[in-house]
Amino acid sequence: MKQVQPVFEEDQVELLRRKDEQTLKKIYKQNYPVITNMVVNNGGSLAEAKDVYQEAVIILYEKLQDETFELNCRIKTFLYSVSRNIWLKELKAKTRFAGSITDNEEYLELNWEEVNQVEDQYQAMNNAMQSLGEPCSTILQDFYINKSSMEIITEKFGYTNTDNAKNQKYKCLKRLKKLFFIHYNNNEKIQE
Repeated sequence: MKQVQPVFEEDQVELLRRKDEQTLKKIYKQNYPVITNMVVNNGGSLAEAKDVYQEAVIILYEKLQDETFELNCRIKTFLYSVSRNIWLKELKAKTRFAGSITDNEEYLELNWEEVNQVEDQYQAMNNAMQSLGEPCSTILQDFYINKSSMEIITEKFGYTNTDNAKNQKYKCLKRLKKLFFIHYNNNEKIQE
């Protein structure tokens, strides 16, 4: 029995056939987390996941330019299957891999609105950290990521006591929060 494309996907397929860049970007962003997760959970890096996904998107795009090609599954299913096959080939070439890939079916049924929102939040936080500046960036990374004690941070940055270091960390957190919301709100405006 042939699967029927959902109406909204028929519209997307038609727009892709017409080489609509906005639709391509939207599809790219929607499906990227699933492929990244699959590749990383099966021995790949983020860079390899990006390469695999870009290749899959190009294959989809080129196939849709052929008017005789008929997509008989959802776009995300096509991209996942193609990416999976590409990654399997790369694993076989790298390590003479003869096993199988662990699939996470739960990722195929994600609420994409939530996934995109979380991805936007991570991007906004990354941008905020990059624009935070020193010594705040290093203080926060040392404390929250590297799990350094306040005593170590006090000594590293030459504060007179841990209370001064804690005060500085608090000010840095407030500044980071402010920058996060600036970046996050700007990103939302760009997407609208």
